[in-house]
Amino acid sequence: MDLKTKLRTADFKGVDFIDITTLLQDGEAFREAVDRLVQRFAGQKIELIAGPESRGFVIGAPVAYAMRAGFVPVRKPGKLPARTVRREYSLEYGQDALEIHADAIVPGQKVLIVDDLLATGGTAAATAKLVEELGGVVVGLAFLVELTFLKGRLALPGYEVVSLIEY
Repeated sequence: MDLKTKLRTADFKGVDFIDITTLLQDGEAFREAVDRLVQRFAGQKIELIAGPESRGFVIGAPVAYAMRAGFVPVRKPGKLPARTVRREYSLEYGQDALEIHADAIVPGQKVLIVDDLLATGGTAAATAKLVEELGGVVVGLAFLVELTFLKGRLALPGYEVVSLIEY
């Protein structure tokens, strides 16, 4: 199945936006995307999936379920109820931050980071640093879509990066 044909490109506030909702609405396409991500990392004994807010939840949770792994949400500041660890990062238009529960990862656990889109790599790099700060081992980063012209992979040296669809 050509998953790229299941996406929609739309003008969203003056920006060409890759809309994954059309893929999510198609049960077979959504299943295929999740299955491909799972197959790519099969056999690596991944214990946790870390998914950045919010579309990382949508893609990461079913990947975690299929891999029989736990799921760890990585959220915007102030959204998690227990003690957190925070990482600030740069965006093309400013600064942002992510948080993870301080007890979400046991040192040495193998973690796969899953998100919908790799653009400049800031969110992915911040997520990886949070995982490592808690002692987790980042096995790889998996994305549904990669905007290759933004060169987000350059922000992720030393990590295995997988994307199913490239623009």
